[in-house]
Amino acid sequence: MNVIGVVGEFNPLHLGHVEHFKKSRGQLGADGPIVCVMSGDFVQRGEPACFDKHARAVTALLAGADLVLELPLPWCMASAERFALGAVGLLDGLGFVTHLSFGSESGDLSALKALAEAAADPSVLERIKGEMAGGAPFAAAREAVLTGTLGERARLLESPNNILAVEYLKALAALGSPMEPMTTARTESVHDGLSAGAVRSAGQLRAMLTAGERIEPFVPAETFRTLSGEMARGRGPVTAERLDAALMARLRLQSREDFCALPDATEGLGNRFYRAVRDEGTVAGVLAAVKTRRYPFSRLRRMALCGALGIRADTAGAVPPYARLLGSTERGRALLRDAKMPVVTKPAAVREMDEVSRRIFTLTADARDFYVLGYESPEERRGGSDWRASPAAL
Repeated sequence: MNVIGVVGEFNPLHLGHVEHFKKSRGQLGADGPIVCVMSGDFVQRGEPACFDKHARAVTALLAGADLVLELPLPWCMASAERFALGAVGLLDGLGFVTHLSFGSESGDLSALKALAEAAADPSVLERIKGEMAGGAPFAAAREAVLTGTLGERARLLESPNNILAVEYLKALAALGSPMEPMTTARTESVHDGLSAGAVRSAGQLRAMLTAGERIEPFVPAETFRTLSGEMARGRGPVTAERLDAALMARLRLQSREDFCALPDATEGLGNRFYRAVRDEGTVAGVLAAVKTRRYPFSRLRRMALCGALGIRADTAGAVPPYARLLGSTERGRALLRDAKMPVVTKPAAVREMDEVSRRIFTLTADARDFYVLGYESPEERRGGSDWRASPAAL
């Protein structure tokens, strides 16, 4: 049986995600199960998710997924390369996923494979480091070097979904995974940018939610009902602005050594953060003070959140040691009987797991306690909810 793995944030889930599920199943000529690895309450761009992970998992199940598993926090809050390695490693570790499906702007798997192979070549990596030593940002340095190697195909890396696709392919190769890659072309929406037609990007939908605009025409009806229920309870949309003071308070308590131990705190970035946190009064002010041409805002936002949430460069290894079940269908639950890695279905069971798994789960649960401070309703901000939550069952 073909089992399709999908990595996503569903922040929020929209019609483009539904299309991807349908196209993925269509490529294999059968209605195979879909297993999703989803970011939790914080996402890779260095921000809180607009709605909590449990609600977003329900929207994925209602849209056609059979299993939704949480990517633990350290991999959610990582570079695209490490994010992809963690997510693909989790799917690979389950042992029953046969295909990895991802969206891309190009839809050309052979071109993406060529880019992935070149991008992982040690000689290419050395040339990229050389470009960066001259002051070029990583993305520009990589594209310049790969253009010299692959010509116009390197321009595919100007599109965000193509970038993630390349990282997924690199992860498959690095892990020696037997999962077969497959891609579907994203034709109407773009990743967190502007789009037209019936499909809106997740970024557009978040902006509409924040502005109080209705997103009903651009998401499945079941998604709209689920998210409307969350809003009625005062549980979203959560924004970075709602957490600004709490985040600044956590950062002010960090030492210089703490900042220097953050992921990506190279080239004096830790020291720059330490000074900026004491000179500025908002997170936006801190990021502006630390920003240079070399570093994208997404990297700096991730570093700030890592500082607040207790993530350090040595917090976790290459791939997650366990999977945490957020929701499933009956067909999905049947798949779990063949899982080759630990799957957490009851949070209390974590206390019987190895030390590394307990530490990572606790870090992820603590991050949820921070996340809920962004809820409008004070009654919904109680701590400890991740230790009490049960998976959704459809």
